[in-house]
Amino acid sequence: MYANYHTHTYLCRHAEGTPRQYVLSAIDAGMKELGFSDHVPYSFSTGHRSSFRMDESSTGGYVSQILALRREFAGRIRIYVGYEAEYYPAEIDAMLKNILSFECDYLILGQHFLNNEYDGVYSGAPTSDESVLAGYADQVCEALDTGLFSCVAHPDLINYVGDPAVYGRHMSRMCEHAAALGIPLEINMLGLRTHRHYPRRDFWRIAARVGARAVIGCDAHEADALSDGDTEAAARLLAEETGVKLTDKLRLRSL
Repeated sequence: MYANYHTHTYLCRHAEGTPRQYVLSAIDAGMKELGFSDHVPYSFSTGHRSSFRMDESSTGGYVSQILALRREFAGRIRIYVGYEAEYYPAEIDAMLKNILSFECDYLILGQHFLNNEYDGVYSGAPTSDESVLAGYADQVCEALDTGLFSCVAHPDLINYVGDPAVYGRHMSRMCEHAAALGIPLEINMLGLRTHRHYPRRDFWRIAARVGARAVIGCDAHEADALSDGDTEAAARLLAEETGVKLTDKLRLRSL
């Protein structure tokens, strides 16, 4: 892989490895660019505490570690500071205020919940409710309209198990919106590696039909994932078989 922009660290409490370990693994794998995108800190106004993201108090340490590695490995690999973030309408302004008080190169959208995390529905839960599917598509489109996000991580996370025609209608409009804005959709290697319900072939056929582009993302939760050639090959085969066009390098959108 030329680059990976979906990389987690120990700070999110469900991944393993320090930023240094990921950098060394990326260099060994021949990557030219590595973007860190740990789960963004959200200090929720309700007092809700997420179990799968970095604490707000860790933001400065996260950034300082990555910047130190950027200096140390300059000339060998380009390193970026980023986050995987949900678009939570009631909470996003406070989140942005925190992360933008430090250096930040980019965000990727990973819409794990509809609405806000404390009052929403988990996107990966099986559902035949069209309103959940429609709400997911609406929220992803609203997020992309902000101009904050450089790609959509696991866009097929929404686990709709109802009428395929209904799925096709809502995912078509979401993919069309991403295509119109020039924002790539991610073929997620973690989903392939761990045999999750995504990546979905029917989704990627839709994406190909409407002209959306794709980027492969490791979604690395351990350093060795950055050199998983077998899963990368499977992701490339999925793109080839569904007809979706791949890009190896993201255009990182400034915040």
